[in-house]
Amino acid sequence: MPKEIRLNAFAMNCVGHQSPGLWRHPRDRSGEFNRLGYWTDLAKTLEAGLFDGLFLADVLGIYDVYGGSPASALRHGTQVPANDPALLVPAMAAVTANLGFGVTSNLSYEPAFPFARRMSTLDHLTEGRVGWNVVTGYLDSAARAAGVAQQRAHDDRYAVADEYMDVVYALWEQSWDDDAAVRDRASGVFTDPAKVRAVVHRGPHFQLDAVHLSEPSPQRTPVIYQAGTSPKGRAFAARHAECVFLSGPSPQAIAPRVADIRRLAALAGRDPAAITVFALATVITGPTDAAAEAKLEDYRRYVSPEGALTLMSGWTGVDFSAYALDQEVRHVETEAGRSAMENVTRADLSRVWTVREVAEHVGIGGAGPVFVGSAATVADRMEAWIAATGVDGFNLAYAVAPETFEDVAEHLVPELQRRGRFKRSYRSGTLREKLGGAGPRLGAAHPGAAFRRAGATVEAAE
Repeated sequence: MPKEIRLNAFAMNCVGHQSPGLWRHPRDRSGEFNRLGYWTDLAKTLEAGLFDGLFLADVLGIYDVYGGSPASALRHGTQVPANDPALLVPAMAAVTANLGFGVTSNLSYEPAFPFARRMSTLDHLTEGRVGWNVVTGYLDSAARAAGVAQQRAHDDRYAVADEYMDVVYALWEQSWDDDAAVRDRASGVFTDPAKVRAVVHRGPHFQLDAVHLSEPSPQRTPVIYQAGTSPKGRAFAARHAECVFLSGPSPQAIAPRVADIRRLAALAGRDPAAITVFALATVITGPTDAAAEAKLEDYRRYVSPEGALTLMSGWTGVDFSAYALDQEVRHVETEAGRSAMENVTRADLSRVWTVREVAEHVGIGGAGPVFVGSAATVADRMEAWIAATGVDGFNLAYAVAPETFEDVAEHLVPELQRRGRFKRSYRSGTLREKLGGAGPRLGAAHPGAAFRRAGATVEAAE
């Protein structure tokens, strides 16, 4: 049987997200991002199209690398204004029954104790349909907002992240027994104190002595997503991630990263196939190839090249305003994200990018490819990408919202189903189970599962 293709929708609680300037398109609704109806309508559309989930990006800080100022980001709506993604989830969960929700949260600026409660709360309210996209940040503006001059060095952020994961795993997996909340009306006991214990952590970056405030949620630990693909990011993903999000313009950029993550997962004692890998892509489709191409040309009229370079400057830490449009892009190492610069310099040595080409590429859908054509044409491209890279599916960015997702549901999903490459109904259970995990809890080989068995770092609540 052919392998099932996974599809997430990729969005952010902001205007435009990955297609700067497209908010001006007359059919685009992303400017309504601060209205609940926009999100509940989108959730219903995605569930009707059998999307696995809605992957919600987020960024703390403003894109102020381009020109050394936030002016361009503000002018073009480049991921600002941006609201909290987690607050959208309960409303969308209330109008759906199966759609998953991947929420991005930056552990560099989120204290572990309240964050763990927030995710447990979302897991309860969604009945086990929530995941956490673990990020460490890439903007110095976020660090300054948190009261420090600049962010930690890139690789140091992952050392902190590993310890942070130990803290939240202990809170989610260890603090409460499954049957601690007895809810015994006759005796008047709601929770048996003997079945709850404090988590005590003493580490180089975090100190904690606390009882987790939430009783065990359906998944306990949310599904762990991870989006960093630098060498340190891949090592982190191999240890912790259940789903990995990669972005790159070509199979040549993506395939080595997929192979390395799976290799490292095996070395960590995990099943490499247990990690579901999503690649960023944007689909522009219609009833015919010509109709889809015409739609793409229409969309291109609204792209903001400066907005695209503002995004790229933030991702890479390199001020693209300082370069001529026809200047070739050369590799520069910064403490921002590493993969975005790799994508246009070292990842595919068969191509040399100019600044103008970077702006054109990023202008629709960000760093990923744009698949354009009829449903059959797009399905062919997707199957070829999967064969060439080993990814399991795609995080689909939008050009125009919600039109891009409506077109995928109307045209592409039936074609993939006809080919036996896409589900016809949702699996039952939690998000972890729907994605193919044994679930609903972490598998035994996952490092978080070890906290269910550990006892040395906990103290009884009594």
